[in-house]
Amino acid sequence: MSNNENVFTLPNLPYGYDDLGNHISGDIMRLHHDKHHRAYVDKLNEAIAKAPQLQGLPILSILRGLETAPGEVAASLRNNGGGHYNHSLFWQWMSPTGGGKPSGELLGEIERVHGSFEQFIEVFSQKAMSVFGSGWVWLQPDTTIVTTANQDNPVMQGGDEPLLGLDVWEHAYYLDYQNRRVDYIKAWWDVVNWEFVEARYNG
Repeated sequence: MSNNENVFTLPNLPYGYDDLGNHISGDIMRLHHDKHHRAYVDKLNEAIAKAPQLQGLPILSILRGLETAPGEVAASLRNNGGGHYNHSLFWQWMSPTGGGKPSGELLGEIERVHGSFEQFIEVFSQKAMSVFGSGWVWLQPDTTIVTTANQDNPVMQGGDEPLLGLDVWEHAYYLDYQNRRVDYIKAWWDVVNWEFVEARYNG
């Protein structure tokens, strides 16, 4: 996510803008990746430039150290550092060949904790609908499901890195689905990159 000078950069998408088809349009992907994510990166770099003691640190160290961050940049590090971290993973959590369900140990653990994979989908989707305003819903390594507001994530709260996350900010879906978040969530399951999720679980 960064080079040796700690200048964070916008990652390339691992697929084409239009490759998620009818589920998430190319227009959404261009807006979301090229405008919103780029803005998080630019503002994160501006904050780092004002805090030399943070230069050279990876994004995870920055997010885990927010409580001791300089006051003048703490809010920017939280919002823009979180936005950069969250979105850098979000692009990888989707794939043109996604959908279906995981396999192996991850599927077994999801079924053990939630009763069935279908019940997991229902609970995760309900959590996504319950986020007031802007935020995210996350699948954690123990297969519990948590939500955060804005660009916060479990790492900031002392938790583990998430296995999977869904962005429920309006900018993630409004061009396609207007205010119908429920339709966006339903469509998103058809592009979830379970291979990437399993690799994080097994890693």
